[in-house]
Amino acid sequence: MDATVITSASEQDQEARWSGHQRRRAIHGYKAHVGAGADTAIVEWVSVTLGNAHDGRSGEGALPDKPSTVFAGSAYRGQLFAAAVRIRGGVPHVVQTSIWAHEDDRTAVRRLRYWNNSIHLVRCRIEKIFGTWKRSYWLRCMRWRGLAKTALQVCLTPMAYNLKRTAAIMRLASS
Repeated sequence: MDATVITSASEQDQEARWSGHQRRRAIHGYKAHVGAGADTAIVEWVSVTLGNAHDGRSGEGALPDKPSTVFAGSAYRGQLFAAAVRIRGGVPHVVQTSIWAHEDDRTAVRRLRYWNNSIHLVRCRIEKIFGTWKRSYWLRCMRWRGLAKTALQVCLTPMAYNLKRTAAIMRLASS
């Protein structure tokens, strides 16, 4: 599970919001929260929010009804998202950015790296999904203004992506 920021059609879009993160340039647009299968990289759930929505509070819309294990980025850290996953019967595996330990405790750093690497091995697939959407399905920038039209464009994109991905999986299975 992850989210990506998509630029609005124009800065006159009244519903879009500014989104910025640390040293990156702020973007006027929306966020697409995506839940995909860990083994197939088929997009299962999508939700669209305003650009300034916090991932941990908005990501619940992209959770399936009965998830098993949910791998998510550090933006989904927090009790609200973890509780939403547990209520639906899943187990949250969220990237951690720090760990409490003594300064000379090197095993704590190794445990943190081991935890995050196991999550990154699964989460790298969703980054490929976003790359494909933005490169091949013209989702770098919205075509229309407004949240409803943006949601329509974002929801049509995974349909096309899933058709192509399913064909590729079936080709691999038959060979």
